[in-house]
Amino acid sequence: MSDTELQDGLTAAQTRFDRAIARLEQSVTGLSNRIRQRERIEVDVQRLVHERGRLATELDKTAARAKRLDDSAHDVSRRLVEAMETVRAVLAKAE
Repeated sequence: MSDTELQDGLTAAQTRFDRAIARLEQSVTGLSNRIRQRERIEVDVQRLVHERGRLATELDKTAARAKRLDDSAHDVSRRLVEAMETVRAVLAKAE
């Protein structure tokens, strides 16, 4: 094998090696980007889980308040009916 053939072989090997390194660097960069994206997604998911918990608690409190208001409205309605019946009874006796 002549020096020229050896040099050509080394140059070709160096070119293949450089391309392989470039592909490896691209793969590492892509993997790094995907890892960062996954970390951002995990942070977003944790934030959403926390927000969901907060909203569920707020909904429970609001539902409890709505029930109390409904119960109070029912009680007020019952008392109004009793008061109207009392007034009618008093007016009927007065006639």
